[in-house]
Amino acid sequence: MKIAIFPGTFDPFTRGHEDIARRGAKMFDYLIIGIGHNSQKKRYFPVELMIEKISEALSDLPNVSVKAYDLLTAEFARKNQATYILRGLRNTTDFEYENSIAQANKQIYPELETVFLITSPPYAHISSTITREIYKYGKSISEFVPYSL
Repeated sequence: MKIAIFPGTFDPFTRGHEDIARRGAKMFDYLIIGIGHNSQKKRYFPVELMIEKISEALSDLPNVSVKAYDLLTAEFARKNQATYILRGLRNTTDFEYENSIAQANKQIYPELETVFLITSPPYAHISSTITREIYKYGKSISEFVPYSL
């Protein structure tokens, strides 16, 4: 069985993330969207809210679940018997960053393979950081996220 982890802070989960998750759900038998704790970032949206909203947005995909975790992503993958990490790339800057992480994960868990998907063009400009800023200033983010807040 091909099990993949799609990790991220998802603060918030955007239409770009949804694009990667939906396409990934077709590639793997089971996809776990892992909301990780990043010691370098302070969350704006509570993890529990994102679990609820992501689960709602992807409720039509029976092979997808959402879990929070507070350990290394490679260890989270091992714990869930996943041998794949799914990551979305918007641009070359994303690739540079993600490539380093993929190499570190492989060192920790040699059986783990990272699969990169290029974000579909209509969503490539969307970032959680920009979406969060728009929301903080009271503007609608409905075109950037697949659920209502």
